[in-house]
Amino acid sequence: MWGILTFILLLPLAAMQFTDQVNWTGFDFFIAASLLFGMAMAIEIAICLIPQKISRYIIVAIIILTALSFWIDGAVGIF
Repeated sequence: MWGILTFILLLPLAAMQFTDQVNWTGFDFFIAASLLFGMAMAIEIAICLIPQKISRYIIVAIIILTALSFWIDGAVGIF
C-alpha cells in the first residue's frame, strides 16, 4: 500500500516534466503526501484494531471516501 501511494504522489512530479498544465509547488506535494499517508496510517490502525471484518470494511471505506472528498475539494473546490 505504501509503495502504491508513493507512486501516486510521484505522478504529478513526472507530469510536470512533460507539460505546463501540471504546476505543483512544494506545498501541494506536502498536502498531498499528508493526505495520502494519513489515510494509509488510519487504514492500518483500523485494520489492526477492529476485529470484525464487516466493521473493518465499513471503516476503511469511510476513511477512503473521506480522503477522496478532501482530494476532490482541494482540486476543484466543490465545498
